Amino acid sequence: MIPPTDDPGIASLGYADEVYELYRRDPASVPDDWRAWFQAVERGRDAPDPVLDRVCLPHVEFATRQLRVDQLVRAYRMRGHRAAALDPLGRPPAAVPDLEPAAWGLGPADLDAVLPAGTLTGVGELTLRRAIERLRETYCRSIGVEFMHIDDASERQWLQARMEPSANRLALSHEEQLRILTRLTDAVIFEEFVQRRFVGAKSFSLEGAESLIPLLDLAFERAGAQGIVDVVIGMAHRGRLNVLVNLLGKRPHVIFHEFEEVDGELHLGSGDVKYHLGRHGDWVTSTGRSVHLALCFNPSHLEFVNPVALGLVRARQDRSGDAGGASSLGILVHGDAAFAGEGIVQETLNLAGLAAYRTGGTLHVMVNNQIGFTTEPAQGRSSPYATDVAKLLQAPVFHVNGEDAEAVAQVVSLALEFRREFHRDVVLDMYAFRRRGHNETDEPSFTQPLLYAAIRKRPPVREAYLKRLLALGEVTAEQASAIERRRRAELEREFERSHADAPPDPPEPVRPGGLAEVWCRFRGGPEAGVPEPDTGVDRAAAAALLEATVRAPDGFHVHEKLRKIHEARRAMARGETPLDWAAGEALAFASVAMDGHRVRLTGQDTERGTFSHRHAVLHDVETGATWEPFAHLAPGQAPVEIRNSPLSEAGCLGFEYGYSLSAPDALVAWEAQFGDFANAAQVIIDQFLAASEVKWGMLSGLVLLLPHGFEGMGPEHSSARLERFLMLAVGDNLQVAQPSTPAQLFHLLRRQALRTWRKPLIVLTPKSMLRHPRAVSPLDEFTTGRFRRVLGDPRVPGPRARRVLLVAGKLYYDLAAEREARGRDDVALVRLEQFYPLPDAEILEAMGGVPDGVPVRWVQEEPGNMGAWPHLRLRFGERLAGRWAWSAIHRDESSSPATGSAASHKLEQRRLVERAFEDR
Repeated sequence: MIPPTDDPGIASLGYADEVYELYRRDPASVPDDWRAWFQAVERGRDAPDPVLDRVCLPHVEFATRQLRVDQLVRAYRMRGHRAAALDPLGRPPAAVPDLEPAAWGLGPADLDAVLPAGTLTGVGELTLRRAIERLRETYCRSIGVEFMHIDDASERQWLQARMEPSANRLALSHEEQLRILTRLTDAVIFEEFVQRRFVGAKSFSLEGAESLIPLLDLAFERAGAQGIVDVVIGMAHRGRLNVLVNLLGKRPHVIFHEFEEVDGELHLGSGDVKYHLGRHGDWVTSTGRSVHLALCFNPSHLEFVNPVALGLVRARQDRSGDAGGASSLGILVHGDAAFAGEGIVQETLNLAGLAAYRTGGTLHVMVNNQIGFTTEPAQGRSSPYATDVAKLLQAPVFHVNGEDAEAVAQVVSLALEFRREFHRDVVLDMYAFRRRGHNETDEPSFTQPLLYAAIRKRPPVREAYLKRLLALGEVTAEQASAIERRRRAELEREFERSHADAPPDPPEPVRPGGLAEVWCRFRGGPEAGVPEPDTGVDRAAAAALLEATVRAPDGFHVHEKLRKIHEARRAMARGETPLDWAAGEALAFASVAMDGHRVRLTGQDTERGTFSHRHAVLHDVETGATWEPFAHLAPGQAPVEIRNSPLSEAGCLGFEYGYSLSAPDALVAWEAQFGDFANAAQVIIDQFLAASEVKWGMLSGLVLLLPHGFEGMGPEHSSARLERFLMLAVGDNLQVAQPSTPAQLFHLLRRQALRTWRKPLIVLTPKSMLRHPRAVSPLDEFTTGRFRRVLGDPRVPGPRARRVLLVAGKLYYDLAAEREARGRDDVALVRLEQFYPLPDAEILEAMGGVPDGVPVRWVQEEPGNMGAWPHLRLRFGERLAGRWAWSAIHRDESSSPATGSAASHKLEQRRLVERAFEDR
């Protein structure tokens, strides 16, 4: 065997590394002698050629050791977290053989070998023995880091450079250590006080996880130092009272009064439990910077607040022109069982990198109780960590022992630095325990007797940190006692005040910073007295906007079929043909934008439209380039953002709901691919959209566009479940409408944008009716007037009517065709355009002149137990508006909305229409 060169200088470490890298990629790519050497080394025996031994052995031995060292270092970076001391209960981690030097062929004789600088990132020469010590301190102490799954090498190297030189420790000043101790004291004393004064009352104590308070405290401090002025926080109920008092500035006497509940009349049918309430206020950092904090209200559905909070953040960023997330930050506080178990978590995480939803990175904080109610991790998840779903973002995950307060401080600081540098999400997994049961009335030792035997022996985290500071001489016992005495005395004063003062005012709605002056123009409550704006637009302006909605730049190659649609739109602009549904919708969006109101519409396939009617984003058929006509309407317009969403309902609807809370002066809408799919977001609809005003005083003007109509497409492509929205409709909390003409849709959407009354609007939108030749409106109908909740029948004056068919949506056109075919000019067709709110006066006006004895029939496509009929019957009773006896024509009651057979559908529809005209 002949060596590759006779020059020992060539056979240097660098050269050997290069050859070995080639060998690893393709053994056949290196000379035979080098390949034989590497194969021999990998088999663990000497190279077979004495000449090669003499020339290359010193260098290759060094290279081989370094290779093995590098593999060991990589193992620590990849799997050191599995050996970290994360459990505050002291349960040891499982052994990780990969972290033993022997696993990589390194023995005791190698421990004192000097390793070159750079073996550890940012660290100079050191022995292998010291390198292993440094690796254990960095990756296996109280912090375990998962980051090697990140594909971007620059991000991995950035993290290594900030962890390995410092051994993952944060150098804290005396003032910072005292601040942590003070915050821990605040957290511990508050929980002890509540448990002593309100024995057995539910508070969802933070005990066992009190480090959350200094964690958030430091997060706010670091955020302020980075120039962030708004922080929106979403969290579940555990620890919320502690956060409200110790970080959000809610006075303890207010919470104590909420515990007492001395006035049962105060919240009859309204309000929410104290541990669901939110708050907003200004935080002043230690350097004098002001940061606005907003803690979102949240129901017991745990993680469903996540997209809501991020929608709030994104709207704030859009309002301030902050595209990179430099001024607003979202912090989501999770529970371990919910993060692993709730699908809404994955839906929310998936939004992080999408242009329509990104916020510049979210700080995720998991309070890891290591249990969910009574369910242990082995029963609650299939993954090693509760955070594993977050790896879909390639986000770094910092696991940290919550009883090591300074380690907690390190990961918070590092996480926010990473977020600022890379504008991406980052996850903190703070291991803790739950000192009590799921709530204070629960007995956890029924199901976890050994766990709770260990927990009962654990002192509060404050004691461990105080002991450390005393040992370091950073604080005296008297200083620590003084902090504790002050906090106890303050809580006692607040407790006395809770008995002396009048009941506190209801909680203020959560508004991100700078929005008070925007929200002051809007109101909720009853609709009575709310002025109806004139929603028409100037004819010339309307024509120009219609033209603009189909305008593309010179040289842009529009699809051939779209060119025909665009020419038809131009004919509508010239008044030559009436406007179809797509044109009416487009004119609504465009005119609202020209009035200065941002328009945001998202949903599955929304750019084109599920039924190919919208085409808000054009695609050049030759280059693939895109063009958005709505973004180029005219100078001075407000932004128009029409974007496709991922295949998600709950996450995306929750995001838009949150966005609407920060954008009351915008037209914010979410469109379902089919209205049927909205039920995948039922939690958002039930807990937030319908009830947030009565529970929390939160107003929203969010619009839901839900394609609806029975057209033979099966049970899951027919019904937006109108009955569910009407069941939720009470106290003027929602608006539910089904416009039957493009002009009606136009005026409805403009009314939503222009009125100062902020309520969610549910719109049942058409499918086949998008192209129905009769579902059109002349241009003049867009220039004057307003939305009408009920449309009378001009073809059959009231006195001539012998029957009235009350109907909504596309069924009107089916009945009109049947009436013409039968020559029945004595049957009036009255269209119900808005189901709720619906005052009697609107119906009486549309029914003007109809004699009292004339029968009225409500006709609907849905089964009798669905659709509007159950609500209308409950709303009006036996007589419509107190005057006309009425009944309903509908499909047979069913547990499924529609048949799956197209032939059966046609037969059912035919019989339904015929029955409407039968004399019986």
